[in-house]
Amino acid sequence: MTFPVSRSGRRRIACVAVAVSAIGTAVFSGANYLTGEASASRIPLNPDVAVHYVTIVVHALPASLLLLIGPFQFATRLLAVRPGLHRALGYVYMVSVVVAALAAIVAATFSVDGISVQVAFYLLSAAWLYTLFQGFRAIRQGQIQLHRIWLIRNYSLSFAAVALRAFIGLGVALQGPFPSLTFDDIYTTSVWASILVCAVVAEYVIIHRTLAPLVRKRSSKPRTPTYDS
Repeated sequence: MTFPVSRSGRRRIACVAVAVSAIGTAVFSGANYLTGEASASRIPLNPDVAVHYVTIVVHALPASLLLLIGPFQFATRLLAVRPGLHRALGYVYMVSVVVAALAAIVAATFSVDGISVQVAFYLLSAAWLYTLFQGFRAIRQGQIQLHRIWLIRNYSLSFAAVALRAFIGLGVALQGPFPSLTFDDIYTTSVWASILVCAVVAEYVIIHRTLAPLVRKRSSKPRTPTYDS
């Protein structure tokens, strides 16, 4: 026997899945880099650059924090009941993005994963900072809907860290039937796929959850008749 799930129910399930996976990734990744042990790094380190591990830690810890904060910032109930907390968490999120993005640029420069991965992380970091700036500017101007749109884009880029792990897991699973796949191929493809898929999903959410309702609401308003003199 199957039970139909309403559209709002499916949306709620999707939101819970995003929140749980983001929080799980944040806790697991953050705890891994709190040890301070370079040998525990899941990212290959450049043996010629002693500070490479430091740049990864400086990126990973605030990135884990903002992944943890993000789902709560989109909770409309929290915003309505505790706007001060929403604002305070927003500032923490903003500082975390800036630190994580700048550290990612430095870490990518030292990366041993190849030029394709470096370019991907450069673009991701630039888009991360740009969407954050636009979201901050929008809320400073009192444009709440526009602020939300830009932060959806920003958090989708943050969520690429979660998607990256999922794509790597899928790629490793495919090595069985496709033994010619190397881990380098899987990692490079997963980096690009996680960024592109998250960006596309963000635009889908923006169009169908934010822009489309506004258009329908505007279209449903009765028009005032005009008379020619």
